[in-house]
Amino acid sequence: MGVLLKIFIPLLGLALAFYFYSAPENFSEEMLRGKRVIVTGASSGIGEQMAYHLARMEAHLLLTARTEAKLQKVVEQCLKLGAASAHYVSGSMEDTMFPEVVVKEAENTWGGLDMLILNHIGYTYFNYFNGDVGHIRKLLEINFLSYVAMTTSALPMLKESEGSIVVVSSMAGKTSAPFSAPYSATKFALDGFFSSLRQEFIIDKVNISVTLCILGYIDTENAVRVVSHAIRDTPAPKEECALEIIKSGALRRRELHYPSQAVGSLLLLRGIAPDFLDSLIRSNYKVENIRR
Repeated sequence: MGVLLKIFIPLLGLALAFYFYSAPENFSEEMLRGKRVIVTGASSGIGEQMAYHLARMEAHLLLTARTEAKLQKVVEQCLKLGAASAHYVSGSMEDTMFPEVVVKEAENTWGGLDMLILNHIGYTYFNYFNGDVGHIRKLLEINFLSYVAMTTSALPMLKESEGSIVVVSSMAGKTSAPFSAPYSATKFALDGFFSSLRQEFIIDKVNISVTLCILGYIDTENAVRVVSHAIRDTPAPKEECALEIIKSGALRRRELHYPSQAVGSLLLLRGIAPDFLDSLIRSNYKVENIRR
């Protein structure tokens, strides 16, 4: 079985990658030059790396996260790397008014917006579901409802610029996995909302792209700290992941799968052999290291 999987999974990934990405690549860094971009969750991890890539591409940046001191350092680095401009707004997405504050800052600073990259997440545990409904409600506010609120506030500017919405999601929002029920619920919600919104844009002939980024295990400090003791996989590099997210948004792709082979294989299996996929996912966990 192990030998067969080593052959079968890469073939599935290649088939799905061909299906999604058969069109020729035509990304150029000039696509982002002078563009006005909001990046949330930009003080560390994938968000921080996206800010640095965009700075090198000479974009205008508005960054947001909870910790002001970290944001200040990221903004300073972005300016050194060549950002056309770089600003920040610090605050918590638990505050239901904060998404509107961020978008208003972009409007006041630039008078418009070309790309909205939604990347922030709230803290959650990696363990058996403990029955805490209040935690799920709070996480939905941060991981889902604030995404909706920011998009709603930004829509007038994005319609005017015919811009892009980039939503950073996860395999946990496409297929079930143990020990992440609250987190997974919020990511499934993102898929449902933004996929539906994309359909409405097409019906109304609104030229705003929606790119949903389906990520696997990435080597951010937070992810490694939370799950490395329980997952057998090797995490993919956050720097490359961040660049692929930017490329996919600029190319107005429907979805990004990263790492492409691993995520693509799992998504294909979901449709043709869901029970097998579930068992494959469970086998990837060191359940003995999960303590209730």
